[in-house]
Amino acid sequence: MRSKNLSFWAGKKAYAKIMESGLKPEDVDVIAGAAGGPKWLVLNGLDRAIFTDWIRSRQDPLFLIGASIGSWRFAAVSQADPAAALDRFETAYLAQAYPENPPPEVIDLELARICDRMLGADGAEQILSNPVFRLNIMCVRSRGLIGSDAKVRLMPGLVLAAMGNAVMRRSLGLFFERTLFYDPRDIPPYFDMPGFPIRHVPLAEQNISPALKASGAIPLLMSGMRDIPGAPPGVYRDGGILDYHLNIPFMNDDNGIVLFPHYAGKLVPGWLDKQVPWRKPDFASMENVLMIAPSRAFLENLPHQKIPDRKDFYRFAGRDQERVDYWRRVVDRSRELADEFIEAVETGNIRQRLELLENLND
Repeated sequence: MRSKNLSFWAGKKAYAKIMESGLKPEDVDVIAGAAGGPKWLVLNGLDRAIFTDWIRSRQDPLFLIGASIGSWRFAAVSQADPAAALDRFETAYLAQAYPENPPPEVIDLELARICDRMLGADGAEQILSNPVFRLNIMCVRSRGLIGSDAKVRLMPGLVLAAMGNAVMRRSLGLFFERTLFYDPRDIPPYFDMPGFPIRHVPLAEQNISPALKASGAIPLLMSGMRDIPGAPPGVYRDGGILDYHLNIPFMNDDNGIVLFPHYAGKLVPGWLDKQVPWRKPDFASMENVLMIAPSRAFLENLPHQKIPDRKDFYRFAGRDQERVDYWRRVVDRSRELADEFIEAVETGNIRQRLELLENLND
């Protein structure tokens, strides 16, 4: 049986474990967060329920891995007062506004304002001293033409990357180096994830903010972050380019659960794969994953029958207050997802709602 507002999808190992004993906070070893810009707003209620209530009893290290907006969400909840940090993040994010066709420099400044507001005066220090949460941020280091923000070089580089990706996803390694900024207190189970060249950079107070800004830096729309402290020289960009919905082997041979609060009932491996409909996710790498996402019925009953997305800045051009009101209504409705998740795991009804992840795209 599928719930009215929330769908539960599990990889084979997670499915067997949950069907046998339900889901408890101590079962979860990793929480994952996809890229997706404003789409995160539909997960606001779930984030609050999970991180300020349900998971707070956990004692052992819990690894949080996000690309782009996923890493921003987790930077907020990793602070000493996650509810207050989420409040700051939500308020600043809703308030963003732009002129028509803004240049990258204008978007850079606005997103820097949001990030700085979310982190506050000592957010980086709080993140690195959190007794349980271990923040991990996914970025890419640009190669060749994509190492420039000049459109005359960047645009041809992206076209070449897209063409190569349409043929073979691994070809993106010629253009991007996967970069994992990790909390050095504990090595995460996905540390040496295969598929692309990878660089590991320990998080420190001086590089959390630039790593977060880099992780959300969409090429052409925003400027890349250059020469992040502690990382090899270069230009760093949106981690979602390679890992849009984090279709990675999270746990290797471990048996812990990977909780994946997701805004969509689908998995798109990389940002460029949005234009490659024949690209399928690797379900074999996600056997430990429990993905929870809004149901189709929930989406159809939202304002405009959809979750927020980046196109809303164009749909509501010159009408920012209408956009903010719409986004705020989605945030309010997201609490229904939170209530349903807590009910499902606390009563054990999650067993009746669970579906196999490999059937996701059927």
